[in-house]
Amino acid sequence: MHTKKKLSHALKNAKKIPIDDQTKIIMFSDIHRGDNSLSDDFAHNQTLYRYALEHYYKEGFTYIELGDGDELWEHKHFRHIRYAHSDIFLLLKKFYDDHRFEMIYGNHNMEFKYRSSVKRNLYQYKDEFTDTIEPLFPGIKVLESIVLEHESKDILLIHGHQGDFTNDQLWMGNRFFLRYFWRFMHIVGFRNPASPAKNIHHRHTLEKRYSKWIRENNQMLIMGHTHRPKFSEIGELPYFNTGTCVHPRNITGIEICEDKIQMVEWKIGICDDGVLQVQRRVSRGPRLLSDI
Repeated sequence: MHTKKKLSHALKNAKKIPIDDQTKIIMFSDIHRGDNSLSDDFAHNQTLYRYALEHYYKEGFTYIELGDGDELWEHKHFRHIRYAHSDIFLLLKKFYDDHRFEMIYGNHNMEFKYRSSVKRNLYQYKDEFTDTIEPLFPGIKVLESIVLEHESKDILLIHGHQGDFTNDQLWMGNRFFLRYFWRFMHIVGFRNPASPAKNIHHRHTLEKRYSKWIRENNQMLIMGHTHRPKFSEIGELPYFNTGTCVHPRNITGIEICEDKIQMVEWKIGICDDGVLQVQRRVSRGPRLLSDI
């Protein structure tokens, strides 16, 4: 019941964004940008992620980040994350300055739910080279949910932690244990049992609850959180999941373009002559939004 209440609240209070056949959107989730230490799962994909974002910027896409962009459970200070991945944040700033960037908070950056934290961390930053304060995302509003309003249907975008007891109501306690215990266990290979990305039973239980809500409300949903890519095929519930950007071999996301939706994969591939090359592949779709 609590999951239903949380999802219905997110739907009711979502920011509304109209879309049409001219709209171009890319959605990534669960980037988990860290401080470039041994516990930073994003570090090995940062070049791949940057290349993908540069492609989408040049092609005129809007970037919507579906939560857990920054790993604020393991790392207490956002400034260390911004410094470690300063090139990424300068690219995100270009999207934001062009009014093509929306950020949704997840359980691992839940503190961005609070305006004071957003203002303190995201409005501006200190440039380490010039020793001056520079704007980053001045005035940004980090959201719980977005509804993309299409002529044929509304599409709800959330992170996906809503109603996940240990990662929603108990997020502060979970953050404490991850920051001061599981972070170090993680480095040597142990898995956090509270994470749906690491616990298959937990993930399936969460997806079952969400599927029931989707069915009862006839609501198309795109989310992250579980780290498991999902693309709705013909005859299935309209549930989509972007996957994650911390997979060992690739990053996955969901594109909406020309009234179609598709799942894409970015990875390092090998050309016939042995040269390594960043490659983009459509792994699922495309499907017309009007057919879902």
